[in-house]
Amino acid sequence: MLTRLHLLAAATAVTTTTLLVLAALSSALLDAHHAVDVRRAVLWALLVLVPALLLTAATGFRLADASTDPKITAKRGRMPYIAGIGLFLLTPAAFILDRLALRGEFGAVYLLVQTVEVLAAATALALMAGNIRDGLRLTGRH
Repeated sequence: MLTRLHLLAAATAVTTTTLLVLAALSSALLDAHHAVDVRRAVLWALLVLVPALLLTAATGFRLADASTDPKITAKRGRMPYIAGIGLFLLTPAAFILDRLALRGEFGAVYLLVQTVEVLAAATALALMAGNIRDGLRLTGRH
């Protein structure tokens, strides 16, 4: 049961992060009205992403227990970075970009914050991919 919950939470986090990247990239191609809608949707997506990240970490730590397996150690080592990116880069960026979009300010600051957001999300996805790879290797599915 715990393993399934971990897999579900991790899949939700990866899917949500991927959708956030796609939303950010698509909002750059849309007119201002639609960009505002996309930015607002990204804020709502955080209500899925943040709990999914927390649940993934909590269940992962519970499943790993006190293991010293190098794959588990690597997964443990990546989790603070994934969580930090989500909480300290993606979340503030989403709020800042929402406010800028609502004011119609799509200039240099908006583009800079959006670039940071996309790069941060891509980095989080790469770290998540490493955790998925190691998780599959641990279960013999890789």
